[in-house]
This record gives sequence, C-alpha cells and structure tokens, in this order.
Amino acid sequence: MASSSSSGLTFKLHPLVILNISDHHTRLKSQATVNRDSDSPPPQPPRVLGCVIGVQKGRTVEIFNSFELLYDSSTHSLDRTFLDKKQELYKKVFPNFYILGWYSTGSDAQEADMHIHKALMDINESPVYVLFNPSINHAQKDLPITIYENELHIIDGIPQLIFVQASYTIETVEAERISVDHVAHLKPSDGGSAATQLSAHLTGTHSAIKMLNSRIRVLHHYLLAMQKGEIPCENSLLRQVSSLLRRLPTIESEKFRDDFLMEYNDTLLVGYLAMFTNCSSTMNELVDKFNTAYERHSRRGGRTAFI
Repeated sequence: MASSSSSGLTFKLHPLVILNISDHHTRLKSQATVNRDSDSPPPQPPRVLGCVIGVQKGRTVEIFNSFELLYDSSTHSLDRTFLDKKQELYKKVFPNFYILGWYSTGSDAQEADMHIHKALMDINESPVYVLFNPSINHAQKDLPITIYENELHIIDGIPQLIFVQASYTIETVEAERISVDHVAHLKPSDGGSAATQLSAHLTGTHSAIKMLNSRIRVLHHYLLAMQKGEIPCENSLLRQVSSLLRRLPTIESEKFRDDFLMEYNDTLLVGYLAMFTNCSSTMNELVDKFNTAYERHSRRGGRTAFI
C-alpha cells in the first residue's frame, strides 16, 4: 500500500516526538497490564494516536512536538472536541506551530488508517502520518519510525488516496541533544532493564553510606574511650581527626546563613530590577506605538490625541 514519495518535501523530525510517542505507548501498555486479571493472558499492546505539530517553510516540514488524542476504537472516530481544545491550548503556548498530521503505533500503515487520515484533512489538507513500530528488533539499525504522505493515484480507473513513504532526517536543538544523551546513558550496557540498573545503583549507594556510618561510629567510640582515659591518647590520630573535621562545610554556622541570605537577596533584587526595567521598556514602546496609531487616526478624523 505504501510506495516512495514523489512530493519533493523535506521532513525533519525532532527526538522529542519519538520520546512522546514511546512514552504514550509505554504508559498505556503498563496500565493494560496492571488492570488485567491474574488468570487472563497478557493483553495485546494498545494502539495509541496523537497529533504532530511543527512548522512548514517552503518545501521543508519540521516536526517539533506532539500531543495525544482520544480515539474511539468501536466507531473508529476521533474526539474532535478534545482535539480542538488541545489545539487551542497549544496555539497559546506555541503560536507558530501548526498541526502537521498525526501519529500512531504499528508495524505498517493499514487501509483503516486512511479514515483517520481523512478526518484531519479539514485541519491540514495534506497531513503527515508518523508511524512508530513498538516491536523490538535487535538486528534493526534504523529508528522504528516511518513517515507517510498521501498521494492521489488512479487504481482500477478510480482515484484513491494511498500512503507513500517519505524519507526524513533527525533534527535536534541543544536542549534535545542533552536530553537524548542523558537517556542514552541510562540504557543498561549488560542487557538488563533500566529498573535493574537503577536498583543496583541505589543498592551500591546505600551500602556506601552504611559503611561510612559504621566507620564514623567506630571513630566516635574510639574518641570517647580516649577522652575517658580507657585507652592511651594518640596525638597523631587526633590531628588527623581535626584535619578531617576542618574539611567539612560550614553551612550550619549562623554567619554562613546570614552571608548566604544576604547574597541571595541581592541576586533576587538585581533580577527583579532587570525584570521591572524590561517591563517598563516594553510598556514605553507600546505607548509610543499606540500614540503613533492614535495620532494617524486623529489626523484622518480631525481630532487630536491626548495621551
């Protein structure tokens, strides 16, 4: 059903979209597993749907973000009220972003997907379909993401819309590169799960703190015994203990708290002054523009502006 695209469009996909779709699928899969009966077989991975948003400049389509959609599998229809509300909210936060298409999960585009695709054509006359394959294939080197466009083909003398596969590149900004690098470092190198690696890390940290606490207790009992005269006094040991204590931060002292609060308040004051200056400058520019527009209107109407 899917062939190569001939539209000439260039698609750029940001990693945030892939992470959002993966998170959406993982959450619904986990909820289905938790809610099933203990005697029932494992449920099929649920299908997720959502919209992808971004910008199109000329022949370049850049997909920046995505949000989830409510889908009724019995009627194969989208909740348009929910979609319109989400679109309105995203336009307030990202006024330059538009709905470019939709996403779903699966191994390949199906004929039934065209019904959802056509339902979005009143928002975007040529929507993009981003398909995420949640199946794990260790031999696969490429990302499990496929982007489809729709093209009108004549099949058996009847014009029909079909999905055609389009090529894409991964585009990142600095914040996304940092996030992806952080997620990549969380991936276990020994094939275990991320939860297993986190558990091992926390266990090692707990063991280190427990060992440190036991050694501090031994040193404390030794110093008490030395103070009571139960054991001979060792000046070299006392010098080492004194040197160790001097390395501890002095954040508990009253002077440190006073100095810290003073510098913190000064920093906040400078930040507030900068914010007020910026607001005042913006307000002055707005007043100047308003006066200019009002004066032009007054000249045409024979009146004078009084601002």
